[in-house]
Amino acid sequence: MLEFAVVTVASLFAGFVDAIVGGGGLILVPALFGTFPSAAPATLFGTNKGAAVWGTAWATVQYARRVEMVWSALVPAAVAALVGSALGAWTVTVVPPEGLRKALPLILLGVLLYTLAKKDLGREHTRPFRGRAEAWIASAIGLVIGFYDGFFGPGTGSFFVFLFVRLLGYDFLHASASAKLLNTATNLSALALFIAKGHIWWHYALAMAVANVAGSLLGTRLALKHGTGFVRGVFLLVVGALILKTGYDAFLLT
Repeated sequence: MLEFAVVTVASLFAGFVDAIVGGGGLILVPALFGTFPSAAPATLFGTNKGAAVWGTAWATVQYARRVEMVWSALVPAAVAALVGSALGAWTVTVVPPEGLRKALPLILLGVLLYTLAKKDLGREHTRPFRGRAEAWIASAIGLVIGFYDGFFGPGTGSFFVFLFVRLLGYDFLHASASAKLLNTATNLSALALFIAKGHIWWHYALAMAVANVAGSLLGTRLALKHGTGFVRGVFLLVVGALILKTGYDAFLLT
């Protein structure tokens, strides 16, 4: 019961953070590894996806009711993200991600510094591209970050948010809403692979999924209530935490 309580509470908080700006894995994955240190990593990752996919899907629905979603761009982008995630998951079986693991903290640091330097970044919803151009750029984002999610993963939601802001001119609220749809696609792709390989604990995943949806509901409501400035602030906090976590894992963890 203690194990159930720990991972369920962690899933609640992960859903809350993930719904606002992504980065829920920063909470839930360490909680799973800390609670079940002797379990197979693939099983823990599969159980994480089994919970997280419900939170991201629920957040997508909630955002879609209140925020303009450019479906003509986001649907092909979600398909591209799903394909990219599958390709990334296959690639990691033949190429170790060690180089990316060490580069990731530096990439995230660049994202953080750029966002801090551009104080107006993501405050206005401008959308300089429309129609096919917007769909192609969104699909490229989906394919590249989807591949990254399947290959490695940490900070996927935050990368989606940043690129939607930087490349498509979305404000942070619209970018976060759009990122949820793409993140749902990448989670589904990874989850299908883990299920096919038998790497999921359904009894934990189901309880965690309920908690993740509850956290997602709270996070989505806060983001919608407080708007772009709030989401931007949480984005900076999450990226900062990701820099510390990935930097520790890459350079200090033995």
